[in-house]
Amino acid sequence: MELVYSERIASGKDWATLVFVACFAIIAINRNIFETRFSEFIKLAVSDKYTKIYKDSGNMLSWFTISFFFIQVISFTFLIQFLLSYFGIVEKTSWVAFIQIFTLIGVFILSKYLIEKIIATSFNIEEFNELFNLHKVNYRTYIGLLLLPVNIFLFYNTSQHPVVIYIIIGLIIAASVASYLVSLRIYQNLILGKLFYFILYLCTLEIAPYYFMYYWFTNS
Repeated sequence: MELVYSERIASGKDWATLVFVACFAIIAINRNIFETRFSEFIKLAVSDKYTKIYKDSGNMLSWFTISFFFIQVISFTFLIQFLLSYFGIVEKTSWVAFIQIFTLIGVFILSKYLIEKIIATSFNIEEFNELFNLHKVNYRTYIGLLLLPVNIFLFYNTSQHPVVIYIIIGLIIAASVASYLVSLRIYQNLILGKLFYFILYLCTLEIAPYYFMYYWFTNS
């Protein structure tokens, strides 16, 4: 009798459950500690009152912003991992792939932020850079918060229709574009005063990094 051994790869979902529970715990803590701020934040899709009240650059390093930024990175990590698994590149339930993607996103965002700080200091546009960055973080964090239940549905559902995938991607792109348009409307006077630097900022830090990531990914 010939015995044939095959490798068995066990991939559980317990790690993802713990991550989702931790995210909801952070949301609950913020809701209790920052009750007024949280209530204004969840209205961000229909009102810009939150951005007007908490527009000081010091809010970038507050616990409220950092904790929700952490949830944002987790949400986008789950979404990217799911899209990669949909195309057969990684396993949806692989915690190793999750850590790799999470690290890549975190390093990319932090590196981009530091480069923006250096360029803003060089061209004397620190004020605009801080305000614009805070505004982007607020809206992207809001998108990440909305993505959390969507990720739970995608992760625990075994079958997905391609139309659902494309709708989710389309909504995320539309929401990101809308947030940029809102930023341009709010800071239009400041942008017009430094139009050349804003075009330079837009090309080098908002378009080029994503283009190079897309080029690297498609050619890898």
